[in-house]
Amino acid sequence: MSTPDENQPGGYTPDDAPDVAQLEAMFAVPSRPEDVGEALAALDDANTLDQGVAEAADDDALTGEVIDAPASPEPEAPAPTRGRVIEHRDAERRAVLPDWLTSRDAFLASARWAAGYAGHVCAYHGVRLPLYALRLAGRAPIGAARISRSVYRWAADTSNTEVRRELLASTAGDPHTYLRVKREMRGTAFRRGGVAVLGLGGASAGTAAVAANADPIWQAATVAVALGVLGIVGRNREAKIAETATATAKVPPLTGDLIRDALLALRLGSVNQGVKQDAASIRFLSIVRDGAGFRADIDLPPGATAAEVVEKRSQLASGLRRPKGCVWPEGDPDVHEGRLVLYVADRSLSETKPAAWPLAVKGTANVFDPIPLGVDPRGRKVETTLMYVAGIIGSIPRMGKTFSLRLLLLTAALDPRVEIHAHDLRGGADLAPLAKVAHYYRSGDDPEDMAALLADVRAMQKEMMRRYKVIRTTLKGDPRCPEGKVTDALASDKSLGLHPILAAYDETQVMYEHPQYGKELRTLIEDLVRRGPAAGIMVWHATQRPDDKSIPKSVSSNAGLRLAFKVVDATVNNMILGPGMYGAGYSSTTFSRKDLGVAYLVGESDDPVIVRTYYVDGPGAETIADRARAIREAQGRLTGMAAGDAPADTDDSTILDHLMDVWPAEDAEWPNGKVWSEVLAERLATSKPALYEGWTGAQVNAAVKAHGIDTAQVKHRGKNRAGLVRDALVQELGALADLPADESGEG
Repeated sequence: MSTPDENQPGGYTPDDAPDVAQLEAMFAVPSRPEDVGEALAALDDANTLDQGVAEAADDDALTGEVIDAPASPEPEAPAPTRGRVIEHRDAERRAVLPDWLTSRDAFLASARWAAGYAGHVCAYHGVRLPLYALRLAGRAPIGAARISRSVYRWAADTSNTEVRRELLASTAGDPHTYLRVKREMRGTAFRRGGVAVLGLGGASAGTAAVAANADPIWQAATVAVALGVLGIVGRNREAKIAETATATAKVPPLTGDLIRDALLALRLGSVNQGVKQDAASIRFLSIVRDGAGFRADIDLPPGATAAEVVEKRSQLASGLRRPKGCVWPEGDPDVHEGRLVLYVADRSLSETKPAAWPLAVKGTANVFDPIPLGVDPRGRKVETTLMYVAGIIGSIPRMGKTFSLRLLLLTAALDPRVEIHAHDLRGGADLAPLAKVAHYYRSGDDPEDMAALLADVRAMQKEMMRRYKVIRTTLKGDPRCPEGKVTDALASDKSLGLHPILAAYDETQVMYEHPQYGKELRTLIEDLVRRGPAAGIMVWHATQRPDDKSIPKSVSSNAGLRLAFKVVDATVNNMILGPGMYGAGYSSTTFSRKDLGVAYLVGESDDPVIVRTYYVDGPGAETIADRARAIREAQGRLTGMAAGDAPADTDDSTILDHLMDVWPAEDAEWPNGKVWSEVLAERLATSKPALYEGWTGAQVNAAVKAHGIDTAQVKHRGKNRAGLVRDALVQELGALADLPADESGEG
């Protein structure tokens, strides 16, 4: 049986309502007065729910033969478990504090996000308060009607009308029971009605008191609260009074289900097959707020690697319904190859305002310590160390390559000890602010520029040899030089001249492909890259076309720091970042054209990191260079062209010319025109000790090989050793090579 109001609060459900037969049995007319109490007790029992299980009727009993139940199997012995100590020892320990509490930058990013979000929500709803008030006021009459109807139903107990009718009908034959039930019903209605009247009267009196005596502010507040309450009660449940401050429909919340669906949408066989075999094979360790976004640590199915996901970053961003610039997947090989660390930023990295460089306004730098380079997608500071390492920067044009090189040079300029050599072979003005502090600055690729470049590189190699001699002799046994290399303390000692030197070359393909000087430049800079760092000389290359011609393999293989902005294919990616990086999931091909200043940094930490380099514009670079110049002038550290000194000698003679100077056409000791290389090394050291002191025959062979001269086996006094043939040098230099000797009467 059901009642009309069975779904109303306090009403019976169909299973709860007693049927007519039960009512007649409970309210059968008693034969004695004392039986009335028993009838009332039965009435109370009828209004309680039977929580037991009804016994089956006899007609429903099953018939058949009773058989013995099968014997219960013996309980299996529990499988041996590992000791809890071993479990805890092998378990991965989670960080005690989240990243945003251990990193000042991440904390500030999180705080900015929270404050910005709260401010946006408050402002959004604040300007719409009048609209919300009108909506509530419009629904207030409906709310008043709903409250009145609910109070009436409660006071009149309308939800149990049918039940009361049946109760009265069932007791009609017993006057005493009928009258008692009637009285109980009337009493309940009277009490509830009294409560309703008193409540209505109290509310009316309070309203009248406020209207008569309260201040206008209190009156307005009372009316607003009353209308608000009535409007909320009368609101349409299918519509919202307040609108949503964020477009959650466009960007769904980052949940495990969303990430799982996005991973499956990548159609990676290793992932989809793993989920097909085990639906829980994608395991989420955590999804937490981290800086200006959310971080999810995920274990992929066995056999799947994070590199596979990183390679499909665009598709993953589509599955997460977010811009590509917001989605940054990376692996965590320290845990295992299947650990995926997914960072989803609130805003695309290209749309966020570049972080301010910490040294833009004040401060100095120390190239022996980490220096600020940029921030990662989580807003955390990324630092690098310039000392003891060579570097490479590569990208397609207009992605931030030269600006990043300028940033490194400006940082070095703020360490007054650093001697800067800057060559802009593109001929632009991006590095021009460094002319105020650079020991040597040149822009362009004209013949005189290239001759000056060669002279500067030669002088730098000469300086490297001098430094090693100082380390080998003067500093022998000095506690400031325990490892045979320039230290912070030695760099600060002016008397030794072991200050750091930073040489930077932009568009290196120009110098290495030069038809006249390219081979020698390659040889000299290879030597500087290999041996220079320990002597305090750091060499940085920047190019928009990274290949073996623009950056020799021997140079790139010895570069400790690598910065790759957007490139177009895997081959170029690996030329900059190193072999195998693309296959490991570190691909700068995934950057878009909007990701200006965003690059992969390799070499500073164990794993490559994504960094958005700090941006310093042209006027800002001029201001910083002025500050750096003032610091150098105050410490007496302004040298070279910045101090007004003449540039290095632009003598464009090569080792071939120097060999011809010490190798006459008629050599009495070596009459066949062939000389051992070690003998030529001794002659060069005697003729030009500043350049060749300490050279060996092998170094001479390597130097002339850059000019296309091959060595030969030279037999002299019964011994065969590597040497050179003079005719090969003459042929390379041309017929004019012997003119000075002819004019002097020699040969």
